[in-house]
This record gives sequence, structure tokens and C-alpha cells, in this order.
Amino acid sequence: MSRLMKLLCSFLLLLPLVVQAESRPAPDFTLKNAAGEPVSLKDFRGKVVVLHFWATWCPYCKRLQPGLETLYQTYKEQGLEVLAVSFNEDADADPQASLDKRGMTFNTLIKGGLVARQYQVSGTPTTFFIDRKGHLRAVTMTSNPKEPGLDKFAQSLLAEK
Repeated sequence: MSRLMKLLCSFLLLLPLVVQAESRPAPDFTLKNAAGEPVSLKDFRGKVVVLHFWATWCPYCKRLQPGLETLYQTYKEQGLEVLAVSFNEDADADPQASLDKRGMTFNTLIKGGLVARQYQVSGTPTTFFIDRKGHLRAVTMTSNPKEPGLDKFAQSLLAEK
């Protein structure tokens, strides 16, 4: 491998896996949770929302979710909410039971295909960070539960008032 190629590969490894997006209002939506209750994004205005698009069959989602659970447990008292949106599921899938079985305490909304299209999600996992005012601030497709950018970006949004 050439020196230039090694340098380029090293540089790519240092790029942040959480990419700051242009701040714009997050599209509002209403979906149902596993109990059939409607939940809207606007219900969480005033909180920092980690909006996680996932599917029960996605191994990368399962890998990432313990990291999201850690974020949730660490920062929920400071106003952070993890809101998972399940989409593109098999007919017999039970997303909330899947999370519960693996010890995740954040809730998921179901049948989120239209919302995934609204957010232009191209694959799983895709995770957005939404500030307290309801603006999209960052997006990542990382599956690394220990990605330091997740914690750093959550902290920076929580510090904003």
C-alpha cells in the first residue's frame, strides 16, 4: 500500500462518526407504541431526542443499542430521550419485546416506514440527534456502541438551553 493510501486510510479512521447536520426543524410525526398509544415527536419538545431508526432483524442495530441505552441511562435525568422507530419489519416481529428481552429500557414506535422515508433513512441503524427546540443537529449510521461521538454530541446538546 502506498504512503498516500496509508495516510488517507488513517485520516478516514479519524473522521467523526457523528456528522453534524445543517440545523433545520425535525419533521414531526405521530406513530403508535407497542401498547397502541399514539406518540408524537412534538411530545418531547424541550428534551434532547436521540431518534434511532432500526429493525429487529438488523444485527448492526442490536450492536448499537446497548450504547444508546447507556446514553439514555446516563442523561435521562438531564432531559435526554431515546426514541426508537422500528420499520421494514417482518409481519410477526415484536419490536418492543425484542428490546425488552435484551434489557433496553427505551421505547420503540412501530410501523415507522413512512417516517423513515420522511427522514430519508437509507439503512439501519440511522440515528438522529434533535435539540431541545426540535431541530435536527446530527446524524450517524454508526453501529459502534462505544463511539465517543455519541456521548460528546449528547453532552453538547444537553448543555444548550
